[in-house]
Amino acid sequence: MSDTSKTSAASAMWGGRFEGGPAAIMQRINASIDFDKRLYAQDIRGSKAHCRMLVRQSILTPEDGEAIIAGLDKVLAEIEAGDFPFSMALEDIHMNVESRLAELIGEAAGRLHTARSRNDQVATDFRLWVRDAIDGMDRALKGLTEVLLRRADEHAATVMPGFTHLQAAQPVTFGHHLMAYVEMVGRDRSRLADARERLNECPLGSAALAGTSFPIDRHATAAELGFERPMRNSLDGVSDRDFALEFMSACAICAVHLSRLAEELVIWTSAQFRFVRLSDAFTTGSSIMPQKRNPDAAELVRAKTGRVIGDLNALLIVMKGLPLAYSKDMQDDKEPVFEAADTMELAIAAMTGMVGDMTVNAEVLKVAAGAGFTTATDIADWCVRALRMPFRRAHHVAGSLVKLAEDKGIGLEDLSLAEMQAVEPGITEAARAVLGVDSSVASRVSFGGTAPERVREAVAAARAALSREEA
Repeated sequence: MSDTSKTSAASAMWGGRFEGGPAAIMQRINASIDFDKRLYAQDIRGSKAHCRMLVRQSILTPEDGEAIIAGLDKVLAEIEAGDFPFSMALEDIHMNVESRLAELIGEAAGRLHTARSRNDQVATDFRLWVRDAIDGMDRALKGLTEVLLRRADEHAATVMPGFTHLQAAQPVTFGHHLMAYVEMVGRDRSRLADARERLNECPLGSAALAGTSFPIDRHATAAELGFERPMRNSLDGVSDRDFALEFMSACAICAVHLSRLAEELVIWTSAQFRFVRLSDAFTTGSSIMPQKRNPDAAELVRAKTGRVIGDLNALLIVMKGLPLAYSKDMQDDKEPVFEAADTMELAIAAMTGMVGDMTVNAEVLKVAAGAGFTTATDIADWCVRALRMPFRRAHHVAGSLVKLAEDKGIGLEDLSLAEMQAVEPGITEAARAVLGVDSSVASRVSFGGTAPERVREAVAAARAALSREEA
């Protein structure tokens, strides 16, 4: 079909209301085929379900139904083979498919649109696409979780400094640190699951905004497309985009989690920290400084978080002032969602790769764990346990010991017993046992604590939960 005939076909969509075709700039701003062609599989799937329902309800003849299904299969094959001639003159994926279907099977193609509108058609396609995107992102996050668990198990007893305000605070284990991200990713997956549950209602059959006078079976099309139920209100069916906003909100929060870990990798790989080393697969060099090993993959994960947050904001702003029901503004709902999904797919894959093959410098971590008087809280706790001292007084004693050690330029563990007793006479040699970083982490046995045994229990519990998903 020529561009002229395609323009004529596009004009024919409006019936007798318009005499002329659109201006060139109107055609450009109105067309969405450049991006909504990504909905082709969902569009054809929805059309086939609609067609079968129309046949069952005796709205279409079985012969027309067979021709439409066969034609849609042909269109799908052409698109997947890269042989489909997408046309901007036909505006969107829906009219591109319908036009090609008409070329293949003739007049019967025009009967497919009975009892539906492009409004409920695109709402259905978009929900199907987002649902697929959620499922794909969940699988990727599960893979990241498995890698985090493997590395946490390996380093359940590897001591490192825990930080507050990016200042050394108390010793923790590297495994415990990684398990914090397992918890974050778990919440990300939970948010995606919640969003999926809410979006799993079918708009098809809402028609333009008011439903249809044809005796359709919306429950049947909803079931065939894997939805739990049809949407209860036709106005809401065509105008709701909460499902897209919820998906992008979950993406944005997940991206923030990835960015936090990316930032730590950037810090940890620096010469000043040397906590971990990223492989050549996830670093780059410098065009002028031959010694450089730049953590570019981590930096790019960190940067892409801004894009995902921006995508969420873009759709929130599009939707904020729209009256019911459908407005053309909503054509701009897809690009931010597509970009957010693509960005998350790349960021999760990059983070999974980095965590999976990073080298952990256990000796450097252990030395750093003891720097900065990180066992000061342990000596305060010892005073509470052994000397029955109120914690506020014990805190003051520990602070005085830190000041003494700092003034002498030594660690807490290097103070002599006499020096410690000069601050608090009740301190005995037994107090020294709590000043080592290994003893410190081993003592943190409260539920959710950093003791290696607690870390291994947490890893086992998380793995069991993943196994239950597969059962």
